[in-house]
Amino acid sequence: MSASVLFWGLGLAQLLLVCAMGMAAWRIVRGPRAQDRVLGMDTLYLNGMLLIVVFGVRTSSPLYFEAALIIGMLGFAATVALSKFMMRGEVIE
Repeated sequence: MSASVLFWGLGLAQLLLVCAMGMAAWRIVRGPRAQDRVLGMDTLYLNGMLLIVVFGVRTSSPLYFEAALIIGMLGFAATVALSKFMMRGEVIE
């Protein structure tokens, strides 16, 4: 009983994360300002990272958790760099 609940719950979580990634991609394409596009990119990488984590839970493989950690670190650095570029016009001073 509990294995089937976990199976369907993880499947639903993956479906909803894919829908959230689609909405974030729409915000990137449609965003009227650059700030909206950066926020969309931040949301997109976060949802992608969570999708990989859910897939790792489903397959019971620790490799996916390491990949999600790397995506999280690179996404955070990219968000900080884009925010700094939008504020000052340059990333490296």
